[in-house]
Amino acid sequence: MEESLSEQRLAFLRQSVGKVMTNSPSNYMNWLAPVLVKAESGVLVCRYTIRKEMTNPYQILHGGVTAGIIDDLIGATVYTMGMNDRYTTVNNYIDYFAPAAEGDEIVAETAVVKRGRTILNLQCEVFLPSRKRLIAKGYSNMLNIG
Repeated sequence: MEESLSEQRLAFLRQSVGKVMTNSPSNYMNWLAPVLVKAESGVLVCRYTIRKEMTNPYQILHGGVTAGIIDDLIGATVYTMGMNDRYTTVNNYIDYFAPAAEGDEIVAETAVVKRGRTILNLQCEVFLPSRKRLIAKGYSNMLNIG
């Protein structure tokens, strides 16, 4: 059954491949307005265009928005896995490597690092493809809350 639910969820997500996602249950994801590139069980790839309201006073991508992208996409990745249980973030660890500016297009890709009985560990890498740069990498532990 777990695989069937995962396939149903992936089929729903895959309808949005190549389009701006605006019908997510996550209001934050809708605000981020990602374009879904790829959806597999335990893997999501999205493209984001950095808008003015996503930048800090230096006109570069705000670290909090980067953290929000990582956290939101990791949560959506858990959804792709087709589990009935709910999971919540218990911690985030993020390294920031390079800036991105308003108008830049960034790509975020998630992966499952380890799946335990009560804790899932996932990662998300955020790239600036135009400069072939990794701009941030985050890890998150997700706790099964039933």
